[in-house]
Amino acid sequence: MNRIGCLLKFPALLRLCLGLLLTASATVAAESTNTPPAAAKCTIVVLGDSLAAGNGVDPEESFPAQLQQKIDQQKWNFTVVNAGLSGDTSAGGLRRIQWLLRQQIDVLILELGGNDGLRGLLPGATKTNLQAIIDRTRSRYPNVQIVIAGMKMPPNMGEDYRKRFEQIFDELARSNQAALVPFLLEGVGGRADMNQDDRIHPTAEGQRVLAENVWRVLQPLLERMVSENATAPVPVRPFP
Repeated sequence: MNRIGCLLKFPALLRLCLGLLLTASATVAAESTNTPPAAAKCTIVVLGDSLAAGNGVDPEESFPAQLQQKIDQQKWNFTVVNAGLSGDTSAGGLRRIQWLLRQQIDVLILELGGNDGLRGLLPGATKTNLQAIIDRTRSRYPNVQIVIAGMKMPPNMGEDYRKRFEQIFDELARSNQAALVPFLLEGVGGRADMNQDDRIHPTAEGQRVLAENVWRVLQPLLERMVSENATAPVPVRPFP
């Protein structure tokens, strides 16, 4: 006798099986509606030059990689994408941003302009390029958070140039309501023990200090994002 025939012959057994099936369905429905979906991973893109690329140090020693380590220690759902390119300028970053916008960007850390200054490029042109990067990013992702890494120039660039160059980062941060790292190389720039033989690129220890400089600004921003995500209402779909 097949299973269906057996159930039809014994109606009590049929009722028992149907009851078990309905109970299991109700359990699945409860789990489906009461368990919130896992939060989507957010992406942090570091658009920068050789400082972000970690020129001369191991990849895991670059400051973007160390930011990822700090985030992982907090068990936050963020992925850091290191888009650092040695020798890049603000104009180069502007050319690259369109390609980077193919992926989701929740936080953009803008670490460009240092090479512009060392080449003596007009601060106004640098500011225009950085503003265009911000505008294009926000046009694609209106809710993106912007962090600007400020830079300073060595004395040999001249006092007037230094002032005009350094103020563009503060102006960009204020006009775009962006977070500002006042001076990325704070505690590193000009120190022989923190830089490689070229006296330009930080050592592994120098990169650690860079990560700390950025983290002081980035951490509260990410904390706020995590908190807002945790308190956001989770849509519940009824079981069909």
